[in-house]
Amino acid sequence: MAEAVLAAKRQELALLRRIEERILWLASWTIHNANHLRESRDGLKVGGHQASCASMTTLMTALYMKALRPQDRVAVKPHASPVFHAIQHLFGRQSLEKLKAFRALGGAQSYPSRTKDTDDVDFSTGSVGLGVAMTAFASLAQDYLAARGAVKPEKMGRMISLLGDAELDEGNIYEALIEACKHDIRNTWWIVDYNRQSLDATTQDRMFTRYGEIFEAAGWTVETLKWSRRQREAFARPGGPALQQWIETAPNDLYAALSYQGGAAWRERLNADLAEDADALKLVAAYKDIDLGELMTELGGHCMETILEAFDRASQDDAPRFFIAYTVKGLRLPFQGHKDNHAGLMTETQIAELRARLGVIEGEEWDPLSGLSAAEHTALKGLVARAPFAANIEREHLAPAIPTPSSDALLAAVSGGGEQSTQAAFGKVMFEIARRDDEFAGRVVTTSPDVTVSTNLGGFVNRRGVFQRRAHEDVFKRRRIPSAQVWSKAETGQHVELGIAENNLFIALAALGLTAPLFGERLFPVGTLYDPFIARGLDALNYACYQDARFLLVATPSGLTLAPEGGAHQSIGSPLIGMSQPGLDSYEPAFADETAVLMAHAFDRIQAKDGASTYLRLSTRVIVQPERADDAWRHGVVDGAYWLRPPAPGARLAIAYAGALAPEALAAFEAVLEDEPGAGLLAVTSADVLHRDWTAAGRSRWTNGGPRTSKIEALLAPLSRDAGLVTVIDGAPSTLSWLGSVRGMRLRALGLETFGQSGDLPDLYARYRLDADAILDACADLLV
Repeated sequence: MAEAVLAAKRQELALLRRIEERILWLASWTIHNANHLRESRDGLKVGGHQASCASMTTLMTALYMKALRPQDRVAVKPHASPVFHAIQHLFGRQSLEKLKAFRALGGAQSYPSRTKDTDDVDFSTGSVGLGVAMTAFASLAQDYLAARGAVKPEKMGRMISLLGDAELDEGNIYEALIEACKHDIRNTWWIVDYNRQSLDATTQDRMFTRYGEIFEAAGWTVETLKWSRRQREAFARPGGPALQQWIETAPNDLYAALSYQGGAAWRERLNADLAEDADALKLVAAYKDIDLGELMTELGGHCMETILEAFDRASQDDAPRFFIAYTVKGLRLPFQGHKDNHAGLMTETQIAELRARLGVIEGEEWDPLSGLSAAEHTALKGLVARAPFAANIEREHLAPAIPTPSSDALLAAVSGGGEQSTQAAFGKVMFEIARRDDEFAGRVVTTSPDVTVSTNLGGFVNRRGVFQRRAHEDVFKRRRIPSAQVWSKAETGQHVELGIAENNLFIALAALGLTAPLFGERLFPVGTLYDPFIARGLDALNYACYQDARFLLVATPSGLTLAPEGGAHQSIGSPLIGMSQPGLDSYEPAFADETAVLMAHAFDRIQAKDGASTYLRLSTRVIVQPERADDAWRHGVVDGAYWLRPPAPGARLAIAYAGALAPEALAAFEAVLEDEPGAGLLAVTSADVLHRDWTAAGRSRWTNGGPRTSKIEALLAPLSRDAGLVTVIDGAPSTLSWLGSVRGMRLRALGLETFGQSGDLPDLYARYRLDADAILDACADLLV
């Protein structure tokens, strides 16, 4: 019986090696077709990273054909995208047409994309390092849902990242690692393709021990896959220890160069370096050149048996794993090991040699099983069909809609008029949500990078608690020490407290904002940070939006209005970030009621089919609230603008403002009425939404079958054609300066163009030309 089991295991390993060869072929051919065979109309190199694919094929074959379960989720190394698409094609989840159109419009994407690819992409990758961190926060999101019974223990998946070793230079990985350690994450595998080559060169020798030490210190189990079974057997023979020691101490660049040059070069160097060891020389002499080259380059990351054994060990528990899989970049391709191979492409002659070596019949290149016997064909199809990951189980979920609070319900939290800031209004709305006893309130999850209290989330957290897998006692409360923060820490908590790393905030929002498609459970994530520091996590924010993650981002305080904090804490370009970021609707309300309406709208947008995330740019400035005659303003707030004071027909002047500068705009408006009684005052709540609608209307005759009038055109229509327009915002003036182009109006744009400094508001507004006098000067200039 034992012999039969061993025979079956050997047969399966042989089949896995065979299918791995065909995956290598299909990935290589997909890239070759895109660069050399498909028509090129622009003459640009298409690219595709054949060498980076070759170093990953064994790891990915072992993972997808054996270890991966349907509930597991994977972030694939960006440059291994063709390998991923080839494997998906074998599973019947990627069409041949899209492989042929790799890196072309409508084809398989250059880097795996949740929104652009049609095959089974769990996490988008492309900006290196972010996909790696995403798996850690996806694991945290899964734990959050599991604590609520939404993910059953038997359905808990592993969050797996396949990454290149050069990605380990990205600082965001270590920020995520620290946060993962704090939150005691589990069910996370990071598998490093450790080929010791980056885009430009071979990597530093001294790092090979450091990575393991770093991850062990963070509590991860480290698995180093350095030697293949073939190498371990050779090392056990006389002379073997000397050969192993030679490899251990060989510089990375020398090892890479010899890998490129092949068996004869290996023999020459080994004979010279091991000349004093007769057993070692005899061992080297026992191998033919081709076999010696294979022995020296078949490292642990290319050994199917070694990889499967490591994956099997890791599957026995839920501890986070860090696999260091030693590989050779470009193994089995003509440029293996060459330091310039990152963007290398095989020539027609070289691809033909690979085709012949792998037994693929010319003319049948797109058939991954070409040239195989009937028995092999059947066996390999059976292997693919038996893979756990091949199970016909829905992996992309559609979460049911959750009723969200109406704007009336949230407006009640900020009613009462008086003086308020938009940041305080946000806090009041969140506190009202915390008081609710409905499904929506139970699905709100907040997170912040150590600015929870200073962004007015404290009231919500006091009522709803901090999420932590292991309950933690509030020592201050037990010892009866007064504190405004009464934060219980347990699995039931609805706030995820993060350290000071904005990059982690945005990746956490990405993970929490994708729980609906990934786990079938809708959450309503709300993240807060200081507005100036959006730029610190901008790559991760873009990454979150690129995946169509849904969340509410609240950035506060903002602009020069954060006066005493000085220039380092005053934001300038964040409104432009909001305008330019796809998948993110940005708003800058001035009043508390606007804030409440926009929050209700944002929660609806989170689960709308054509929805998006929302960014609110708020302020701590306390201002007098307007008295509303009716509810007409509400639609304008969501649409991007409304007339706080409507102009008379044919008016010669209007002032448009955004956010915290509403008092200055209103004061200037009231003063200008003496000379221009028909002037108007436009409240702009979203330059982003307005501009997007305006540009879409401008191209609608070509894209939607006919012209239409944009909302901003309709709003400005009452003004005279030669009217002047003054715009003012506590941020980059170009945010609103485009308004002059809507109807060809003369315009003066006021805003912040230089770094600010500490001061009080009267001094700073006057210094930077944001006060009522500056607005009046601009109005006078336009009326001359």
